[in-house]
Amino acid sequence: MTTDFSSLNLREEITQAITELGYSEPTPIQAGMIPLMLTGVDVIGQAQTGTGKTAAFALPILHNFQKQKNPQALVLAPTRELALQVADSMIEYGKHLNVRVLAVYGGQPYSPQINSLKRGVDIVVGTPGRLNDLIERSVLNLSDIKTVVLDEADEMLNMGFVEEVEKILSMTPSERQTCLFSATMPARIRTLANRFMRDPQSVTVKRSTLTTPHIEQRYYLVHDNDKINALTRLFEIEPIHSALIFARTRAETGQLANELVIRGIPAEAIHGDLDQNARERVLGRFRANQLKVLVATDVAARGLDIDDISHVFNFHLPDDAEVYVHRIGRTGRAGKAGIAITLLSPREKRRLREVEALTKQVVAKMELPTPADIIKHRESQTVENLKIWLGRGRFKRELEMVQELIDAGHDAVNIAAAAIKISRGDEKQRPIAEVSDVKSDFTRKPERDFGRGGKRGESFGKKEFGGKRDFGKSRRDSHEEGMVRLKINKGKANNIRPSDIVGQIAFHANIPGYTIGKIRIEEKHTFVDVPEASVDIVIKHSGNYKIGKEKFSVVKAQ
Repeated sequence: MTTDFSSLNLREEITQAITELGYSEPTPIQAGMIPLMLTGVDVIGQAQTGTGKTAAFALPILHNFQKQKNPQALVLAPTRELALQVADSMIEYGKHLNVRVLAVYGGQPYSPQINSLKRGVDIVVGTPGRLNDLIERSVLNLSDIKTVVLDEADEMLNMGFVEEVEKILSMTPSERQTCLFSATMPARIRTLANRFMRDPQSVTVKRSTLTTPHIEQRYYLVHDNDKINALTRLFEIEPIHSALIFARTRAETGQLANELVIRGIPAEAIHGDLDQNARERVLGRFRANQLKVLVATDVAARGLDIDDISHVFNFHLPDDAEVYVHRIGRTGRAGKAGIAITLLSPREKRRLREVEALTKQVVAKMELPTPADIIKHRESQTVENLKIWLGRGRFKRELEMVQELIDAGHDAVNIAAAAIKISRGDEKQRPIAEVSDVKSDFTRKPERDFGRGGKRGESFGKKEFGGKRDFGKSRRDSHEEGMVRLKINKGKANNIRPSDIVGQIAFHANIPGYTIGKIRIEEKHTFVDVPEASVDIVIKHSGNYKIGKEKFSVVKAQ
């Protein structure tokens, strides 16, 4: 195994750059991947966030860098945020090579990106939607591409970008080197690899390095509509230094963070729509302990470099069991103890079994603290604080005030009791949240699968690929706050799939696929939830959505 970067025989300019950045030894994914990529073979790398995979593909690309007219390397990323991170890293690694790196992504004007491409770019990093737009405008020339990297391939799959990725790959030279990086390897990723890669060599970080014995795992069984209240109770009792809460969508991160702030818990949301400056400001406050809680989506959490997280909360279990492993790996780092807590609704029990099967560990079932538990805890905290102040003895003026009250005829014990009463006054502003009981023998009817032929997707309940979609009684209004229900004039009879809907709306309306909510596919129609802020733009592009060659329309549900 390679023990230092010097033995990789990289260009002197690259070795100088990584030395200046403070890197001395390659990580396992780097040590396995870099020598392979330097030989020019196709490669598949499977590793979690924080293992250094950006450098694993960036350094070989830069090692082979030569000035030419058109771009020679292309990196596809699922989100604007990740594209910017990768581009920034490649600029840092290649700073002594004067390499020209351009990040392209939606939500920004075309002109600056087009002008940069016309002036000349060596490496392009971009999201599938914007890359396809630039190709169609004939301003991005892929004819001289030597290396293509698919970064976070599983997330591109989840967000419905498979067709766009396939289209881009088909526009690159057939003799290119193709590199695929993915935290998980569902069947659809393997299908993509089989179609576009030539005898790929694989490097996998062993699962043993993805888990840690220092993490205590437990779950609490609660109904969906009680989860915020359950979270509030846990925050009363748990010794939380800093916490990372995983939510499913951008909209949900914002709503959850707001709810926590209202309840007196300093929290902020971090998601893919935040620009890099806003993201860094939030992370800066978190590291400085000005924030106690970050609420994040899986995509936004990738790339977070924070070692001192005491608790990870799964507000919902993820669709993929391996994602659960990656989530809880955010705590229990550097030999420290960590706690991973899942708020489990009855419908998610099957997902928990898959998690336990994958990790070969039992997640302990625990009971939420009762009101009596919380009151007792509050009282013990008050006593502990009093002991601390009594030990410090820094209350000279307060002693004088007590003596004045005693001189006025008040009993010293009564004075102390009244002082404690006043100190606990803020507890009245924090009523203990109500949580309804969940019957331990709770059963529910098997849930319908919505997908072609009713077959389930590769993972359990993945929403874009035939997973379950639980709709309320009303079709007109979304049951999720901040979402609006739209109606599509195609259904099962047209072989429409959730992935078609997510991919087309995300691509044409230029909104992140993960912000799209519930989908219900009926015989002749389909209902889909989208964020309220995106409704107009989604409907505006109604004439552009297609299933194959057949267009479909989107209107507000009546």
